[in-house]
Amino acid sequence: MDVILLEKIKKLGDLGDTVKVKPGFGRNFLLPQGKALAATDANRKVFEARKAELVKKANESINAAKIRAEALAGKTLTIKALAAEEGKLYGSVGPAEIVEAAEAAGLSLRKSEIDMVTGPIRAIGSYTVAVRLHTEVETSLTVVVEEERTKA
Repeated sequence: MDVILLEKIKKLGDLGDTVKVKPGFGRNFLLPQGKALAATDANRKVFEARKAELVKKANESINAAKIRAEALAGKTLTIKALAAEEGKLYGSVGPAEIVEAAEAAGLSLRKSEIDMVTGPIRAIGSYTVAVRLHTEVETSLTVVVEEERTKA
């Protein structure tokens, strides 16, 4: 299935590119979310008519992401979690906990923006977590996991 991309999509193409995708990916993800148009002659004309508007929208999106990245850069989030004496956590710290800690610190993040390449955090310590705000804008946060003291 050939589609015309209406925005830059990582590992697929840039705005205006005509790419070949698997039919299920096109029908179930790209088309319903408005990220692409089926590559027909009529849709090519529609794209050309909207191209300036789409480029402007893409630039605004990138600029907004850069502003958010500047606000997030170098920030440190502290998360308290129950841990064993060896420093291993009872459970793990994942994107949901990081978003919760960010909101408590007054930062705006979504779970889908957090990229934990090595998987969830399972031990006490300091970790660097990548935050992808846009396909072209990436920053990082420091997440410090501390042992939660329980009253016994």
